[in-house]
Amino acid sequence: MVKNPLINETLLQMKFARIVSLLAKTLDISQVRALDIFYNSDTYKHLSNLEFHLHNRSDAYLVDEVMLELQTK
Repeated sequence: MVKNPLINETLLQMKFARIVSLLAKTLDISQVRALDIFYNSDTYKHLSNLEFHLHNRSDAYLVDEVMLELQTK
């Protein structure tokens, strides 16, 4: 099996999009605002680093993590 980093990056970007969409729906905010919240979160930073293996967690779990961050700030 050939590992293609572009495929992995594409799948990760698709996951980001699903998380942003779910975050916007959950918080009843615009996609742009949800994108800003997500990209400025520690969850995004950890999700971008594949060593943390957060990419294996569900989208709903990751949205909950972002929301927990918002509550503690």
